[in-house]
Amino acid sequence: MAVVARMLARRILILIPLLLGVILFVFVIMRFSNNKPEYAYFQGANPTTEQIHQFQVENGLLDPLPVRYVRFVGDLLHGDMGTSVLTKAPVLDSVVTALPLTLQLTFLGLAVAVALAVIFGVTAAIFRDRWPDQLIRLVSLIGVAAPGFWLALLMIQWLAVDRGWFPTSGYINPGDSLTGWLRSMTLPALSLSLPVAAQLTRIIRTSMVEELDKDYVRTAIGSGLPPIVVIGRNVLRNALINPLTVLGLRIGYLLGGAVVIETIYALPGMGQLMINGVRDGDPAVVQGVVLTIATGFVVVNLVVDVLYLLVNPRIRSAA
Repeated sequence: MAVVARMLARRILILIPLLLGVILFVFVIMRFSNNKPEYAYFQGANPTTEQIHQFQVENGLLDPLPVRYVRFVGDLLHGDMGTSVLTKAPVLDSVVTALPLTLQLTFLGLAVAVALAVIFGVTAAIFRDRWPDQLIRLVSLIGVAAPGFWLALLMIQWLAVDRGWFPTSGYINPGDSLTGWLRSMTLPALSLSLPVAAQLTRIIRTSMVEELDKDYVRTAIGSGLPPIVVIGRNVLRNALINPLTVLGLRIGYLLGGAVVIETIYALPGMGQLMINGVRDGDPAVVQGVVLTIATGFVVVNLVVDVLYLLVNPRIRSAA
């Protein structure tokens, strides 16, 4: 555990400049975007040059870029993401309101993707080069190539409009109706998870095939152990170590992809919040959403790195 603690401390130290770099990138990009806060503030009005200049001075928009960046980082350390120029509300409040739905969608999609990937990946490896394996590989290849937003539109047409099994859009809080929440989240979660499930299926299948060809598997089965016990107790556990490293990147994809899926299904999450910010020309809101998602991506990969250290004794021994 001491080795894991040292490597965890090293990862956290690396995380600090990485987050500062992410903040700098988002900050610079937003400064050079066409969405200027002074124009969003006077939206629908006809401000004079003096009014625009006064707004810029009051909000420090004329300060040098390094000064504004240091001030922005200082505000973030105090939990201040800025203020919306339209609603005059703190951006952090909007993020806190929208983030739970995005996390629900992300982790629901993750659960579906992992469950499907393990089932089909293991099945394909067991029936290697036979028709179940060939069928699963073909379907997973199609799933990898299919964009999530395209799957979302197909599901809305087939399962919501044509058959009426699920709502086409909207969100129901689980506290109001658990059944309604599941119905409102099923199509978004499937749209988000199927491409990831297809990718993980191929990775798990390859890893399982490599493990099944090892000597210890043949020895265990030859000694009389049932194949299902060997696969469940040893092969699957060893085969899932490599896919775990890919899972961190896929969780980041799910978190970012949820933004697009939320927009298609009109879910009031981070995606809808960012689209509203872009449409209304409110850069503080867009900046807050992007920073939250980018930070979540970095933190999730840190957690996956730690899990990889815990489940892989060879990495700890090397350390």
